Amino acid sequence: MEDDEKMPFTAHLEELRERLIKSFIAAGAGFLIAYGFKDKIFEILIRPLVKVMGEGDTLIYTGLPEAFFTYLKVAFLAGLMVASPVIIYQFWMFVAPGLYRKERKILLPIVVLSTFFFVGGALFGYFFVFPIGFQFFLGFANEKIQALPSMKEYLSFSAKLLIAFGLAFELPLVLTGMARMGIVTDVFLKKNRKYAILLFFVGAAIVTPPDVVSQVLLAVPLMALYELSIVGAKVFQPKKAGEEAAEAEGKPPEADTPKTGHENENGVSDDQDARSEVSSPESGEKNA
Repeated sequence: MEDDEKMPFTAHLEELRERLIKSFIAAGAGFLIAYGFKDKIFEILIRPLVKVMGEGDTLIYTGLPEAFFTYLKVAFLAGLMVASPVIIYQFWMFVAPGLYRKERKILLPIVVLSTFFFVGGALFGYFFVFPIGFQFFLGFANEKIQALPSMKEYLSFSAKLLIAFGLAFELPLVLTGMARMGIVTDVFLKKNRKYAILLFFVGAAIVTPPDVVSQVLLAVPLMALYELSIVGAKVFQPKKAGEEAAEAEGKPPEADTPKTGHENENGVSDDQDARSEVSSPESGEKNA
């Protein structure tokens, strides 16, 4: 951008204020809409736990305002999810003026893919990991010990797990973006695959309940996503100048071949001159 096209710092602050106001309005509207369905939303959220609980068992709340504040938090989280398209759009519109034209073209795919992976990770945790993990925790109950999960504790625990699974499934997008910026390459990712697998299992042991099944249920998808990241890195990583020129001409890039000897002014190496002199008839007569 030219100097006269650059926005002053105060204009950036003004635009940031407008974007934040619009985001807060969208979040507030989403909260009001979600609060009208707070009971249904919380019922859907606790469904994996209710399915593995014993007959007649229910959640409890130990403090008088606990249920009220729990429903407020449920409505707030649901409202953020409802308003997330508007919030993401406002964020990218604030960042877009500072990007190149090529970078702006990939904004929409990045937003769509990031949302897809995050929602996919949260749904994976909800439908596959929650039932197994909750059944493991409730397995400690017996005739003398009874499980009495509270609303507040369940909401905090489940929200952290859903966010953790959603962020974990952003792995392909993050690694592909790093490859595009030249930070990593597909060769580097392949070389360090074994260390990545170790980190996946260690991270799964920290995030998920302490049982082998749920750890594997998170680590195995991360391994598959890592392989997908290698493919994305290979496709989107910056290409060398020789490869770009070859693609522009429609020819495969020439392999670098070792050269022996020194080239003369005509571009022919000294070794080739020597071989031509030995093989020519004149050189044979001279040698005779």
